[in-house]
Amino acid sequence: MHDEIPIRKIIHVDMDAFFASVAQLDNPDLRGKPVAVGGPSDRGVISAASYEARKFGVRSAMSSIVAKKLCPDLIFVGSNFERYKEVSQKIRKIFLEYTALVEPLSLDEAYLDVTENKKGNPSATLIAKEIRQKIFEQTGLTASAGISINKFIAKVASDINKPNGQKTIAPEEVLDFLEKLDIRKFYGVGKVTQEKMYNLGIFTGKDLKTKSLEYLTETFGKSGAYYFFVVRGIHRSEVKPNRIRKSLGAERTFFENISSEIFMLERLQNIAEEIERRLKKSKVAGKTVTLKIKYSDFTLQTRSKTLPYFISDKALILETVKELLFQEKVSNSVRLLGISLSNLNTETKEKPLEKAVSVQLEFDF
Repeated sequence: MHDEIPIRKIIHVDMDAFFASVAQLDNPDLRGKPVAVGGPSDRGVISAASYEARKFGVRSAMSSIVAKKLCPDLIFVGSNFERYKEVSQKIRKIFLEYTALVEPLSLDEAYLDVTENKKGNPSATLIAKEIRQKIFEQTGLTASAGISINKFIAKVASDINKPNGQKTIAPEEVLDFLEKLDIRKFYGVGKVTQEKMYNLGIFTGKDLKTKSLEYLTETFGKSGAYYFFVVRGIHRSEVKPNRIRKSLGAERTFFENISSEIFMLERLQNIAEEIERRLKKSKVAGKTVTLKIKYSDFTLQTRSKTLPYFISDKALILETVKELLFQEKVSNSVRLLGISLSNLNTETKEKPLEKAVSVQLEFDF
């Protein structure tokens, strides 16, 4: 006998090109022009791009050199995190007018559970519209939204009518929507997994649905069960107002590539100090240390080690990082180093995935 899936009314709100839009808001001369947040130097990396810049193919995480080639008129602006936080807090206040169940993912996006809401409005679609209108009136910025029965579908839906739009996937549309969805649009499927799935002949949700739970678990490990359930409209993750931090890290991009391990250790010491500060401030510790190395040719490598005890001390972090650094020879000069600590002592055991496969459809969206 199948369990019933809890049907909730979830909204995923995502600000449109947030960092770049804030820059355009604060400097009217930038409006309507291709803007990138990041450094224009040869070592620079784009952290956000306006929609005008995106038309040229400029994207976040792209090197500034590539961005300038794609868009010679690109205007670079620096980051202003104090300002982003200020705007983000205004937006958060608007969310809280509707529900206490707000789960921020970052400064510019959040999940809201409006199944029961402070306005007593039965329509999640109308609530999303109202929220987007208020954000625009109070900040001058536009937001997009996705509305559906769970976090996974709401997040996928918020991308559909970007910028400044919204999309509702009603309960009776869910299964059809997921079957037609390209696998690369599935939240949680990265480039590597996408390639692997394409090679296995899995191109859409419909293809994914033909695979058994055993096959997916065997092929994709723990994530296999996640793929099996989400394609059937099952995603039981609740909107958690105090989202549990899963990891804490810091990284540095260097002005010049470094090839000496001695210099790398110097930089890693500074990063370990920064992480210790943040761990102490958050009162957390972790067991898994990960070293991130980005080489001058932009290839990325990570090396991890899980300890039998929790650590938060920079000396112990650095000791583990040293071991990871010398685990194998660094094969090229390095442009970025990062350290992160995961498997934190704040984590709680997740509920096991229940084998619920039926969707209850009668619901006012």
